[in-house]
Parts: sequence; C-alpha cells; structure tokens
Amino acid sequence: MASNLLAGSIAVVLSLAAAGTQADELSELRDRLEAQEQRIRILERKLELSEEAAKAAAPTTPVVRASPQQGFRIQSADGANVARFRGVLHFDGRYFADDVTPETADTWLLRRVRPTLEGTFNNIYDFRFTPDFAGGRTIILDAFVAARLKPWAVVTAGKFKVPVGLERLVSSTDLRFIERGLPTSLVPNRDLGLQLGGDLSGGVVNYSVGYFNGVSDGSSSDSNTPNADAENDTKGDWAARVFVQPFLNSDNFALRGLGFGIAGTYVNSTGSTTTTLLPSYRTPGQQTFFSYRGTTTGVNGTIADGERLRWTPQAYYSIGSFGVLGEYVTVSQEVSRLTPTAGLRRDTLDNTAWQVQFAWFATGEDESFRGFTPQSIFDPSQGTWGALELVARYHELDIDDDAFIGGADSYANPASAASKASAWGVGVNWYLTQNYKWSLNYDVTSFDGGAAIGDRADEKALFTRFAVGF
Repeated sequence: MASNLLAGSIAVVLSLAAAGTQADELSELRDRLEAQEQRIRILERKLELSEEAAKAAAPTTPVVRASPQQGFRIQSADGANVARFRGVLHFDGRYFADDVTPETADTWLLRRVRPTLEGTFNNIYDFRFTPDFAGGRTIILDAFVAARLKPWAVVTAGKFKVPVGLERLVSSTDLRFIERGLPTSLVPNRDLGLQLGGDLSGGVVNYSVGYFNGVSDGSSSDSNTPNADAENDTKGDWAARVFVQPFLNSDNFALRGLGFGIAGTYVNSTGSTTTTLLPSYRTPGQQTFFSYRGTTTGVNGTIADGERLRWTPQAYYSIGSFGVLGEYVTVSQEVSRLTPTAGLRRDTLDNTAWQVQFAWFATGEDESFRGFTPQSIFDPSQGTWGALELVARYHELDIDDDAFIGGADSYANPASAASKASAWGVGVNWYLTQNYKWSLNYDVTSFDGGAAIGDRADEKALFTRFAVGF
C-alpha cells in the first residue's frame, strides 16, 4: 500500500516538472518570436527611410536637350513626360525643259513649311500638332492623340496619314525623290479618323485598321468639299494594312532589311455634280494630265457612284548601302454619268499604278526605309564632305480604257486627259549633315493620248530642293 502511494506521488511530481518545463519552453519561444517581429519592424522602417531618402535625392529639374534626330525637347527628370519641337523646311526650284509646260511652272516655291509640336505624357499618351504654311495658305497637317496601351494596341485619333501607300508613309525628310511617284497619286494622304494598330512578335508584324472620313485618290481631308477636314459624303472609308519584316530579329543580316505587306481601303458612296468624289492625277512636275469630265451647261459630269476599293501590295529591301522600294496600286471605282444622248451610264473603272525605286549611298552609309546615319558632315576644314546618295526610279499610272469610250458621252475627254503616264527619273542627294540636304532630280514623263491629235508631249522637268529637317 505504501509502495503504491509512493509511486503515485513520484508520477505526480514528474508530471508537474514536465509541465513546468514545457511552459518555460513556450515562454522562451514567445519571447524569441516577439524579438524577431521587432527586428522585422525595424528593418522595414529602415527600408522605408532609405526609399524616402532616395526619392528626396532624385533629380526633379526638367531636362532640356537637342539632337539631330529628335529636335529640341524638354522632358521631366524621369523621362516620362516629354515635349518636342521639330520642323521641316523645303525650298524648291522647278524648271521645265519642254515646250508644252506653261512658263509659269518654272518657279521657286516653298514646298513645305512645317513646324511640329509633339510629346508624350506618362510614357503612354502621345500627341502631335503640325501646321503647314507653304503654298500661300495655312492648313492643319497633323493633329492627333495616341495611346500606346500595349505594343500591339495603339489607339490613334485625329488627323494623320491613312496607313495605305508605302511611299506615302515615308516622312518627307526621308524621301529619296523630291516628288513622290505616280502610285502615291492613287492612295489617300491625310484624313480624320480612329485607328487601332501596333506591333506583334517584337515588331516582325505591324498592323493597322481604321475608320476615316474618306478622301479622293491622292488627297487629304483639307481638300474636301464643301467643307475642309470634314466628311464629304455620308459614308466613311475603312482602311487596313499588314506589313511583315520576317527577318527583323534574325542573325541573317543580309535579310534583315526585307519588308513586305498589303494594304487597302473600302467605301460605298455616291457623289454629285458639285461634289464628284473623283480625283485628278498629276505628273511629277505637278501638272494635271488626267481628270474626269466635269459639270457643264446642260450636261452632267462623271461622279463616283458606288463602291471604291483600293489595294496595294508593297515591299522594300536594303542591304548595306543599297536599297530598293516597290509598290503596286489599283483603284476599282464605280462611276456614273447622266448625258442627254445616252442617258444614265454606269461602269466600274480600274486604274492602276506601280513603281520601283533604287538608292545607293556612294559614300558607304547604310540604306534604310526611314532615316540614315551619316559617316561625316560637310566640313572642308576637316576634309569631310557629308554623304552622297544616287537614286533612280521608273513609275507608271494607267487609266482604264473604258473611261474614254462613248465619244462625247465618255467619262473622260481623250483630247485632254491622257490614258497613261510613264516616267523615269534620276537624282542625287547630298546630305551636308543629318539635318541639311540638297537634292537635284531630272524626270521625263511620256503620255498615251491626252492631246487633240496623238499623244501629249513629254514633260521634261529639272527639280532642286534645299531642305532642313530636325
């Protein structure tokens, strides 16, 4: 009995001792956790103080910069907000060595006078405003805002270039010839609209799709009638473009400069005798060689009456100091004309144009679709003379033969409107610096028809340009 009592007592004592040991261990563990939490709070506070100090030490003064590529700019210290001032000035001379172009066409003129204010907010939202003061008038050339939400999702709204013609999308400062080729006469220029576009696969694929007010071939919305920069009918144009540079990121340097794509527009609209919605076409010397019959007393002229579909496959390639650009454009336009003798005539006219351009830097610079980097500037004191580029091209514009069928009831007058223009040109571009350029071009344009008897005489034109772009 005594032994049992003793054993029970010993068990109770041992149990109490074990419980006390566990309590001590739990208390020690809680103390350690509290100490660790305190250390974490101290470290977090030190980190906050360090970040606050870094922010306080960060520069806040705006940065003012100037560069040949981006002009003059003011930007916030973090570079997220930028305002840039750029400009283009083209002073041209034209001389015609033929006997048919009016003497008044031999002239000096300001071809482009374009200051530009553009910028970015918060590294996402872009804007541009560009007026043009050339030609004795003032127009708003570009006025748009853009949101770069993702590389593949850029939303642009306002007035800007419709994404169709390849040469049309080349900046005026990067043109290889003083005047754009005949295919550019068939594609839209600038218009008001809303566009979604962007880059896929790191820039390998670029796409654009948009809805615009609509303009005639080769025109901008500031030429619309009766109201400039407004829709000239009740329908707008859909436009789309896909362009691919399959080897842009390839290790094969010989193919990196290859790009090709296709673009087009579509609209279904009807003009009137006062607003025909139809274009006229001009030579490289900016002389009209084709237009539709207009409105005369008692006889209605030709008007757009139905669908208009433009499409253009296009490509360029550059390797080293050599570059080539090519494009083909076709416009399928439904037209009509009400005449006293034939009544209402309707037809679909298909006008086409194509061109190929070649460029070669004799001084060894690399050719590219946009821009270039000179190896030297014009500085005789240092024995450097800038960059020298030689250029050549051939281009054609062919009017549908059906436009001239019907005698006096035809859609175009064969005695004054040529059915085809074929032109070749050569030139030299001397880049004194990246911002100053002097150009000299010689173009010869031949025609099929366009005269009372036989063919319109050849246009032979000599152009020169003194250009500043920054």
